[in-house]
Amino acid sequence: MTQAIPTQQVDDDRVRVTRWDFAPGAATGHHVHEYPYVVTYLTDARLKIIGADGTESIVEMQAGGSYSRPKGVAHDVINAGAAPMAFVEVEIKL
Repeated sequence: MTQAIPTQQVDDDRVRVTRWDFAPGAATGHHVHEYPYVVTYLTDARLKIIGADGTESIVEMQAGGSYSRPKGVAHDVINAGAAPMAFVEVEIKL
């Protein structure tokens, strides 16, 4: 499986900002978030999310849409669409 490409934009004592770019089928790989975070989509996206327990769900997001999650979320994120997609993730360290 192709790896999603993270580009770290900011990493200081308050926040970490990462842009994630996904080719079709690309994945982040299973990971656990150590901080609460906010994601904002730069493109429309169709994602497959695989939770720590193996459950799978499909999520559709529109460009400009955002959501937040608490620290401790464990998952793999996969581009389930036919086009490249991207989002910006802001992790809140404070």
